[in-house]
Amino acid sequence: MNTPDPTRRSLLKLGAAALPLAAVGAVLPATAARAATTPSGAVLRMPAETDRHTRTWMAWPALRSVWDQQLSSVRRDIANLAYEISRYEPVVLLARPEQAADARYTCGGGAYHPIEVEESANDDLWIRDFGPTFVVAPGAIAGVDTNFNGWGKTGTSYYQPFRNDAAAAATLLGRYELDRIRAPFVGEGGSLETDGEGTLLATVSSLVNPNRNPGKSQAQVEAALKSSLGIDKVIWVPGLAGQDITDCHIDCLARFTAPGQVLLDRPGPGADARWVAVHEQAKRVLQGATDAKGRRLRITELPGPERAFIRGRGKEFLSSYSNHYTVNGAVIAPQFGDRSADGTAYDLLQAAYPGRRIVQLDIDAIASGGGGIHCATQSEPAVPPAC
Repeated sequence: MNTPDPTRRSLLKLGAAALPLAAVGAVLPATAARAATTPSGAVLRMPAETDRHTRTWMAWPALRSVWDQQLSSVRRDIANLAYEISRYEPVVLLARPEQAADARYTCGGGAYHPIEVEESANDDLWIRDFGPTFVVAPGAIAGVDTNFNGWGKTGTSYYQPFRNDAAAAATLLGRYELDRIRAPFVGEGGSLETDGEGTLLATVSSLVNPNRNPGKSQAQVEAALKSSLGIDKVIWVPGLAGQDITDCHIDCLARFTAPGQVLLDRPGPGADARWVAVHEQAKRVLQGATDAKGRRLRITELPGPERAFIRGRGKEFLSSYSNHYTVNGAVIAPQFGDRSADGTAYDLLQAAYPGRRIVQLDIDAIASGGGGIHCATQSEPAVPPAC
C-alpha cells in the first residue's frame, strides 16, 4: 500500500475537489470553473497513458448473471492479461473477498512484477470506467471519481448491477491513501482520452447525454471536464448513442499515441454502416481540429478485422484494435484471427509507439462483453518529480 506523504494528502486547493453527487445537475457549480491545484498552484492534469506507470489496476468479473456461461472464459482472459502486464509493471486486481482465492489461483504469480489481489466488493471487470481516473502535478497525484452510474443504462436492455462498482473509486483511493476529486459530471474513464498536454478527445454521445448528465449543455459538460482533469481544450466527435452499452466511448474510436498524433479506428470490411458513419464523422472532425497547443493532428487510420472472421462471436463483440493499453515499455493489443488485419495492426502500432514492444493477445471472451483490453485496465501514473 502507498505510504502517505505531505504532497499526497490534502493537496487539493480549489475547483472540483470533493464535489457532492447532488451538484451534478442542470447548473454547473461555480467551483467547477476552476481547476484543482496543489498548494504551490500547480494544476493537476490528466497525464498521457504513455507516461510512466506505478501500477495497473484491474478487476475480477464477479457475476454469472452478467457473463452466464462465459464467466470462466472471461476470467481466464483477465488472468492472461494480468500476467502479460506483470512483465512490465505491478498489477492490482480488485476481487470480492469470497472470490479472491480463486483470482489468486487463476492469475498465479506475476511474471516479473507482482499481481496483488485487493479484496473489495465489485460487480464486473470494466475498471477503466468505474475506477479512478488519475491526475498529477509535480510531487502530487489524485484520483478523479467520475460518479459511475452503470453507463446510464438503468431501465434498458443493457442494464447490469453496478452498485459495488460505483463505490470502487472512493474505496480504492481511500485504501491507498490517495486524494479524491469527485467530478462535477457523470462519466467513465473510457470516455476520456488525453495527450497529457491539455487536449482531451471525447464523444458527445457518451457524455452530453441525459442518461449521464441530464439538463447539461455541451458547454457545461466541457467546463466540468476541464476543471476536473486540468484540460485546456476538448475536441468533440459526435459518436453514436444507444447502439452499445457505452454510447460509443472514445477509447474504441480514437487514441492519442503522442501529442498531435491520433490513431483512428476504421471498421473492417462488412462492418455495420452505422459504425462506418461514426468513423467518417470522427475523421472529418479530427482532420479540421487543432490541439491545445495549436497543432493540427496527424491521423493514422487503424483498420479493423473483416467481419467474416468474427461472425458468430456475439452481437456485442468489440473488434477494435484502438482499444489497446500502453504499459511501461510495451503496448498490449488484441488480435482477432484475421491474420492480415492483425498483422497490419501490429505494424501500425509499432510505428506509432517506437521503442515499445507490441504484444497481441486473444481476448475473445472479454470482447464478447462489448469491451477490450483498455476497458479492462486503468493506469496509476507515476508521480512527476517535484520542482
